[in-house]
Amino acid sequence: MDDPSTVAALRRLPAVGILLEDPGLAVAISDHGRPLVTRAVRAALEAARARIRAGEPADVGPAEVLAALRALDTPSLRRVINATGVVLHTNLGRAPLAEEAWAAAEAVAQGYSSLELDLDAGTRGDRHSHTDALLADLLGTDGGLVFNNCAGATFLMLAALCRGREVIVARGELVEIGGGFRVPDVLRESGAELVEVGTTNKVYVRDYAAAITERTGAILHVHRSNFALVGFTHEPELAELATLARERGLPLLADLGSGLLATDTELGPAAPHMASEPRPKEALAAGADLVAFSGDKLLGGPQAGILAGRRGLLIQAKAHPLARALRADKMTLAALEATLRLYRDGHARKIPTVRDLAVSPAALELRARGLAQALRSALPPAVGVELVDGESVPGGGSLPLCRLPTRLVLVGPAGPEGRALAEALRAGEPAVVSRVVQDRVALDVRTIPDEALPEVARRVAEAWPAGAREVCP
Repeated sequence: MDDPSTVAALRRLPAVGILLEDPGLAVAISDHGRPLVTRAVRAALEAARARIRAGEPADVGPAEVLAALRALDTPSLRRVINATGVVLHTNLGRAPLAEEAWAAAEAVAQGYSSLELDLDAGTRGDRHSHTDALLADLLGTDGGLVFNNCAGATFLMLAALCRGREVIVARGELVEIGGGFRVPDVLRESGAELVEVGTTNKVYVRDYAAAITERTGAILHVHRSNFALVGFTHEPELAELATLARERGLPLLADLGSGLLATDTELGPAAPHMASEPRPKEALAAGADLVAFSGDKLLGGPQAGILAGRRGLLIQAKAHPLARALRADKMTLAALEATLRLYRDGHARKIPTVRDLAVSPAALELRARGLAQALRSALPPAVGVELVDGESVPGGGSLPLCRLPTRLVLVGPAGPEGRALAEALRAGEPAVVSRVVQDRVALDVRTIPDEALPEVARRVAEAWPAGAREVCP
């Protein structure tokens, strides 16, 4: 229960109606409407009550209400500059789109489109046709289907091809992906029955062969994209499993996760670090009948799940009732089509994910020096700016052991000031999400495009006084 002084302070707060009649809010009410400003008044009053109960002085006037109104009127989902060096940062939306991809999505979003219309014949078309031929060309297979994400594509693949039948999976591949979703749960919900083979660290072709019965519907390979098994391990090559599957008349299905399409040449200096990552084209060439992979991870496109492989299996998946529930929308398809065209036409480096993975050490150094110079010009001389070596990671649940050499720009002193600066950077517009290395703000230039360097310098200059005030007397 509140003590008498707290009760007195709470009673001194103005009423909602009194605040709404304040002339200082007249323009806000005209621009935003009375209901939204009323919500802002109540939010400001609630914040003041919380501060008073915490023993802090608080009052509410037009300034506090307008601040609350700005918070209510600011979109929750908004642009962020990624200064973490995590190329596919899940919390930041994973792959940023190439200009061609977001322009294509914008074009179909602005009006009507040929989503399911064959413009030549004037008859109903197929939304999968916009990417089917591109996937066939890029992957050397019959074609592909696009769904809302890779988990959905894998789920549909199992439900359409294996419901009521057994699916053989290596015990070491029963992974858990982001959000707590687990491969055994996906299998169970699809209606397929899981049959585990091998041990956690070792599995052989003979283990798969011994598990095949008349109830077996498929052999499933799951790429361990977000963790690695090292040491005393063994697993068969995909081609070995394909031979067994063909001999027994079974489909070989593969959930590859990230979907790396870029060639070693396109990946440049990053290629040796990514040698362990499976490519859909190679998996299909090795004998996989159907592969599932993501559009928004190493492929560098929009969030999507892609099924590619044999036409007969694709027809079965497409005919399943879940295919409609999991289908991709027009903006996803437009962005993915544009991204796939960049790969087809030899312009993979225009895709931000490929560009950020492939950036050379010399370009990183030049970018870091440019950012450091801009920061030194924008900040007081006493604020330290230092260049050091660091490591970036691909992120997005892929290549868990991969570390890419990078350059970091460290700003300010270590300690509370550094943590306060990182917080202030996140609070501004645009938000800048950094790393904190040894209690100092660290800006990894791998994921900061050249055109964003002036913005980052401006935001640090804006945030530094706020961060310093928060920790300095």
